[in-house]
Amino acid sequence: MKPLCFVLMPFGKKRDAKNRDIDFDLIYEQLIKPAIEASDMEAIRADEEMVGGIIHKPMFERLLMCDYAIADLTTANANVFYELGVRHASKPYSTLSIFASDCTLPFDVQMLRAYPYGLDEKRIPNSVEKDMQNITLWLNEARKQTTDSPLYQFFDDLKPHFIPHEKTDVFREQVRYSNEAKKTLAQLRREKNRAGLKEFENSLKTADTEGGILIDLFLSYRALEAWEEMIDLTKKMPEYLEHSLMVREQLGLALNRAKKGDEAETVLKEALDTYGVNSETYGILGRVYKDRWKDEKDPFMKEVWLKEAINTYLKGFESDTRDAYPGINAITLMHSLEEPDSRQDELVCVVRYAVKQKIAHSEPDYWDLATLMELEVLSHNIEAAKVLLQQALPKANEAFMPKTTADTLVMLKEKWSLSGMNTEWIENFIKVLQIKYQELIANN
Repeated sequence: MKPLCFVLMPFGKKRDAKNRDIDFDLIYEQLIKPAIEASDMEAIRADEEMVGGIIHKPMFERLLMCDYAIADLTTANANVFYELGVRHASKPYSTLSIFASDCTLPFDVQMLRAYPYGLDEKRIPNSVEKDMQNITLWLNEARKQTTDSPLYQFFDDLKPHFIPHEKTDVFREQVRYSNEAKKTLAQLRREKNRAGLKEFENSLKTADTEGGILIDLFLSYRALEAWEEMIDLTKKMPEYLEHSLMVREQLGLALNRAKKGDEAETVLKEALDTYGVNSETYGILGRVYKDRWKDEKDPFMKEVWLKEAINTYLKGFESDTRDAYPGINAITLMHSLEEPDSRQDELVCVVRYAVKQKIAHSEPDYWDLATLMELEVLSHNIEAAKVLLQQALPKANEAFMPKTTADTLVMLKEKWSLSGMNTEWIENFIKVLQIKYQELIANN
């Protein structure tokens, strides 16, 4: 039975002190996981992105019960530092710290023995073979049980609390179940097996199931546009998970897509009251008001909801200008106003700059390219928009992505058609996006 090595690190793309994006998922897959496996250990990574960063029972179990741990201290992530503190308090040895070599560690952890790994200008590992070999070597040295916790180094008489093997055996079985469950969910998504996902859910004791599995199931339903199933699953989640920010946001999205806009508005406003301003929350709430505007028949109220949607999207963009999604939505909706919005031209410049700055430091995702494409569409730069659309489509991995963009272009087409403009070119863009949507529905 291989020893378990728990990895404490940020998830997805995070910015360092020099405002450069670092793809931690790539670092894990290319460097950390292979180094652990080369040490004949089994890598376990937390599902922070699945549970909104909440410290919960499965996290503590991993910190206390895994034989070994690697903590990536790059970007001084608060959750990682908290988890490392728990690990150092519970384990005298077997914890390795690493960091990107061109990043400076905070003063409080500079005394730790930490291995620096290399990143190139694009923040991609650039000395993988050497760094992997060295991390593997350090893990092998950790087997000698040399004290690496500052707490146990400073206090010689401090004794760790040893966990009975019965508990660790149960923990190992839970880890195996977790890995198998995630493989099952991935397969069900590929088969677009909605009934299979429901059957999987019915097999769970949701109150006792690991949060990462529940969120994986939650997002699997989203991938298949199973909005009612998402809503029902939320009610069965443990309280800490049900009330996490990510779940509240995605519940709001599901409620709105299920034509329950009033409930969605309530959930999202409560999230803003509880967690404060957030571009993602405002972006989803803006969509609620945008849909009300589209469905409204009364001309006066139609204008009210349009302005409410614009202002809500603007609040989202102003709360984090790195997130261009609410910004581009505000811009496209401004084109439907009866009178021009004086903020529009300035906003176009800011959104374009924000996306280009993000792309300069990291690989563009679907939304980056779709945003730039919509800006070119609004300027009627057809060829430039076509090139960006061609670049964006391969990066769409969930059906709602091209569908959202197609809906925006349909809205613009309808507005321009009323003024007698030629919209044949934009109709072709819409058809391409709708075809991509159907492909993802068939393949997800």
